[in-house]
Order: sequence, then structure tokens, then C-alpha cells
Amino acid sequence: MELYKIMLVDDEEEVRESIIRKVPWEENGFMVVGSAENGEDALEKAELLEPDVVMTDIRMPYMDGLEMAERMRKLYPAVKIIIFSGFDEFEYAKQAIKLNVTEYILKPVNVEELTEILHRVKENLDREIAEKRNVDSLRETFYHNLPVLRERFYMDLLKGRIKAEDMDELMKEYQIGMNRGGAWVAGIIEITMPENQNDGLTIHKEHELIPISVRRIVQETLEPRFLPVIIDDQGTLNLIVAMEQNQDAAELIDICNAVCRSCKRILKLDIAIGIGSRVGQMLELRQSYRQAREALGYKNIVGMGSAIYIQDVEPTQKAVLHFDSKSESELLTAVKFGGQEEIGQAVKAIALKMDEAKVHVRQYQTYLIGIMNCLTRIIQQYELLPAEVFGKEADYFGILSGLNTTENVQQWLFGVCVRMSEQLSRKRNTTTQNIIQQAKEYILENYGDPDLSVEKLCSYLHISPAYFSTIFKKETGQTYVAYLTDVRMEKAVEMLNHTDEKTYVIAAAVGYTEPNYFSYVFKKKFGVAPTRYRGKKNYES
Repeated sequence: MELYKIMLVDDEEEVRESIIRKVPWEENGFMVVGSAENGEDALEKAELLEPDVVMTDIRMPYMDGLEMAERMRKLYPAVKIIIFSGFDEFEYAKQAIKLNVTEYILKPVNVEELTEILHRVKENLDREIAEKRNVDSLRETFYHNLPVLRERFYMDLLKGRIKAEDMDELMKEYQIGMNRGGAWVAGIIEITMPENQNDGLTIHKEHELIPISVRRIVQETLEPRFLPVIIDDQGTLNLIVAMEQNQDAAELIDICNAVCRSCKRILKLDIAIGIGSRVGQMLELRQSYRQAREALGYKNIVGMGSAIYIQDVEPTQKAVLHFDSKSESELLTAVKFGGQEEIGQAVKAIALKMDEAKVHVRQYQTYLIGIMNCLTRIIQQYELLPAEVFGKEADYFGILSGLNTTENVQQWLFGVCVRMSEQLSRKRNTTTQNIIQQAKEYILENYGDPDLSVEKLCSYLHISPAYFSTIFKKETGQTYVAYLTDVRMEKAVEMLNHTDEKTYVIAAAVGYTEPNYFSYVFKKKFGVAPTRYRGKKNYES
């Protein structure tokens, strides 16, 4: 039996241990994956533990259970929250209802009562997951999909095939309500189909139903905040999101990341979502759609299971390079995202096309000039070194004049593209390292700011919090909160060792407005309170 993960949050260790010890968790379908002492601690641990249920007290230091529940609901919409409190107050219950808390019970927690609640929560989770996995329900949805004409309209819109003068008439005819937003974003959802069909999930045996289930999760997760439309184009899910002017892309990226986590947890599937830039007119969605496809090409770098925003992976965006021909598009994709094998296949396809054309050598060279022009534009866009790509020879037309056979073209073009790919890879790694270095420098300069949140840092860096969190943890091995805490604690130790300042002064200097919380974090880090740490140092000296 698959157990649901539950996390307990209470500032009293005895209460946590008592509940954990007395309740037969596995018999009720749960496993305790961790516990936390307060709301701040719980939010940080939830990122790593990914609980299905959070059971929390209300009154705790630093961040109470209701505030934690509100933030947890935004970050992890699918998590069920059980509130237990020693205070039978109407105001608390009213706030809990507003936050869509699953259950609300009073202390002291009675094992029988809690067992009944766990049964209800488990039935609720079982029902939700069964609905998303149910093959019969999905098959019915599959055969009763959106009307074909409406699907075709959305795909024509994304691919730029609708004329401005026809737009209003078509939207009226198909009863399209997407024009209510103040801005629009296009996205593409890529699903990694399961290789093992004997893993116990019936849906994995019927691949045609998987996009329907993913589509349902996307719709349910986005609809509370946005107006989404999902179009199934031969198994590829395309996304159009209407946004209000005051909604930013960071909020959409966070929710799309929640979609990825839900698909992993419920369907045991990895998905990636490429997201283009915001546009102010629906007819401009084709530009956002092209960018979404470009963003999805970075999935091998960022990793599956996440949303990839084009302005995170290509923040400079001086110009977007698009090839008119299919072969040129495949070549660009191979150079930017592939290895030598993919580059070799794209180059071979170009050489084969030239070989099959059977035209005069001058027409070969004209075609090569077009390819050379495209390569030069890539060099300019990403500020590559031409001498390293083409060699020290500066006479490009002289180079082309020597390429008089298909074999020569293939060998030359392969070498050029491999060298471009290697330069791009180095620049990409350097860009990531520069972002991390800028972040560390900013933290060192501003660690005393009590409002130094990841959102504030990312506003300074001009990237989204979701992308920053991914690369920061990948590069440093720590979450942003853990790294900032370490910096603040190191600075606090320096002040304790070299100044006579009071503890509350040191707390404020390193970014803590609450001296008690500073002492709590310090003791958690070093095992002793700040005052005892200083006393121990003075005694040893």
C-alpha cells in the first residue's frame, strides 16, 4: 500500500513526539516524513520533504500556523492542512475556513478523534488521485474533447496563421473568451512517457490517455489564478494563459512548477513546461509560442520536472534567430542543445539535401552563403569568437570557394558547429556562475536587511525566483534560505568574538528584527545560545 506523507508542526517537542508515538500511522495509510518547530522551519522543510498532509498548531513563535497555512497553500496547492489548537475561538476557525483548511481540531489531540480525521483525509486523497488516474473517466474525456474548430483556431493563433481583420469574427463565432486578459503568455508542455508499463499504474498502459490526465491537472491548478486554455496538438500540449496586467510571470512560473510536482506525485511522470514572454496582444502570441519552444530546448540543462521561462535561460534576448527552412531549424537546435551526434545528424541531412539537388556548384555555394549567414548571426547574438569558430581565416568567401564537394561541406560544417556548440556551453556555464556570484555578493552586502527575501534578490538580478532557486541549489548545494542563514550566523559570530555589543544589537545587525528568533536560529546552528557562546569564548581566553 502506498503511504501518504505527513509532516507535524508544533513548537512543543513533547507534543510532536507524543502524537508521533501514539498514532498507528501506517495502519491509517500515512508515514511521518518529518516535523518542524515553527512555520518558518516547516516551509523550508516542505520544499525537501514534499508532504501530502501538514498537521500544524496555530500559536507558534516567528510564524503562526495560519500564516504558514496561507503560504503553504500558495506554494503547494494540493497539500492538505490539518489545524490543531488549544484555543476554541471563532476567529481562528473562520480564518481556517477562509484558507480552505481540511480539518480543525482542538488540543489535547485525542488518538481516536485524530484517527477518524486521518481516515477522512485519506479517503479524500484517494478519491482525488483515483479521479485523476481513472481510465474510464479519462477515456470519456478523451472522446469528448474540445470542438475541433476551436482547437484549430488556437493552433492557428499560436502559429501566426490568423489575420488581424478576421480575429474578432472568429472569436465571436467560436465563443472565445480569452480576450478578457490584459496580457497573454504561451507555453508548451512536454511529457516524458513511461518506459515501464508494469509499474502498477493502469494509465501507464494506455499512453493516449496520459495527456488528458496531465491536461486536467494543469487546468485545475491554473484556473484559480489565471484563465488558461490547453490545446492537444497530436499529443503535444500547448498552453495559452490570459493574465491581468498586475499579474507577473513569476506567479505563473511558480504555479507551473506546482503542476510539474503534481504530475510527478500523482501520475509518476516527468513533465517540462516551456514558457514564452508576456505579450500585450493576442495576435502576438506566435512570438511567445516560438520563445516557449526555445525555452523547452533547455530542459537538458535545467532538468525535467520544472517550468522553464525564456527570460531566465536567455535573459539578454538581443534578437531571436529563426530559420525559415526545416533543415536550418534542426541545425540551430542541434548546435544550441545537442551533442556531437545530434550535430552530425543535422549536418548530414543538409549534405544529403545538397547531394540530392543535383545542381551547379554555384548554387551549392549560394546555399552555403545562406547557411554561413545564419551561423554568423548566431555568433553575433551570443557574442562568440569568430576566429575560434572558423579558424584564423577571415576571408569567408575564400572558405566557401574551397568547399566544392558535399563531403568537404559536411566535414567543414560539422567542425564549425561543434566548435560553436562548445563555446555556447562554456558561456552558458559562465552565465550561471556569474549569476550565483552576483547573488552571493548581494547577500554579503545586504544580509542585515530583514526583508532580504528571494523575491527581492531576484528582482535585483532580473530573473524569476523559481529559476534562481534551481540553479542556486545546483551550484551551491544549499537552498537560498539556508545559505542566507549561514552568512548571517557567520557575521553574528564575528560580532560576538570581536565586539561587546548586546545580543539584540547583533540580531538587528544581521537581519533579525526578533531577538528571540535570532537566539533560536543561533542555538539551532551552533548548539548554544549567543550569550553562552560569548561567555564560553571569554572563559577560554
